[in-house]
Amino acid sequence: MEKPSRKLKKTFLILGVTGAVYASFKYLLPLVIPFLIAYIFALALRPSAVWLEKKCRFTLKRKEVHLPLAVIGGVQIIILMALFGTLLYYGGRKLFMEANLFFDNLPQMINSLDRWLTGCCFFTENLFRLPRGFLVKMLREMLVGGGKAMKDAAMPFLMVNSMTVVRCFVEVTVMTIILFIATILSLQEMEDIRMRRDNSIFRHEFALLGSRLTMVGSAWLKTQGSIMFLTMCICTAGLFLMGNQYSLLLGIGIGLLDALPIFGTGTVLIPWALFRLVNGDWLYGIGLFVIYIICYFLRQVMEAKIMADKVGLTPLETLISMYVGLQLFGLLGFILGPIGLLIIEDLVELYGG
Repeated sequence: MEKPSRKLKKTFLILGVTGAVYASFKYLLPLVIPFLIAYIFALALRPSAVWLEKKCRFTLKRKEVHLPLAVIGGVQIIILMALFGTLLYYGGRKLFMEANLFFDNLPQMINSLDRWLTGCCFFTENLFRLPRGFLVKMLREMLVGGGKAMKDAAMPFLMVNSMTVVRCFVEVTVMTIILFIATILSLQEMEDIRMRRDNSIFRHEFALLGSRLTMVGSAWLKTQGSIMFLTMCICTAGLFLMGNQYSLLLGIGIGLLDALPIFGTGTVLIPWALFRLVNGDWLYGIGLFVIYIICYFLRQVMEAKIMADKVGLTPLETLISMYVGLQLFGLLGFILGPIGLLIIEDLVELYGG
């Protein structure tokens, strides 16, 4: 049986470590996170940069000359950005074509919706013996009033927040430049950083924190990235096979929506499927339900099982830590929650003896 003093010491240790981890995530992490991201980018680029640095060595006037790692890393980043920009261009071009087609067909879609709503209103009026056109007039007044209210609310919002948009654009630009420079410098000074870390009195804590950040961060990014990509592919392929003209546009949109914590594929697919079923299009509605079921089980299996296997937490611990992280730190808490729990467990084990 544990002694009361030992239990009390363990309790204070858990509370102290938990408070320190929370304070670090809340106040310290926002200040250093751009440089952590830059360091991770540098780690990813380092193997290829070192290989290129060795291959690019040459002798000039009996002296060996080689390109600095920072230069090679900068060129690699520029090439990757160019490739990403090219992919974004062709993908955006396809999306623009589908969006253009969508807006061309929008009046026809609105007319179809209007006919459907009018038919529903007439059916309800006949069912409850209401005056002819009563519900149609009321619904149109509601739609017109709602549209006017949204317009009145949107204009002041846009006027007030226009400077906020400009400020966010400037901040994103500055952050991108800082990330670019910090990645190059981290790549150049990585050996010095490792040496200072290994010689520090906090080397065990640094190693523990680094391993946990790398483990959980990479596992979360791989899991969420894979889920989002596969969801986009499944939705795009399913809608394409069903003959939808906007398969790529809708597939990407549903995949991005599914990546958000509150929403999911069901936010779009379930009402859409029900609407099709109500209109008698059984095959299309069932097809949408099949796409939703596939995406749902894909997320459940990959998010719980793969995250748990890679991180070392049980599915329940992973779910609880992600929920607590969401409540404490917002969207970033989906990553910080599991990381914080693992760091607390490791530090308690390290200092608890």
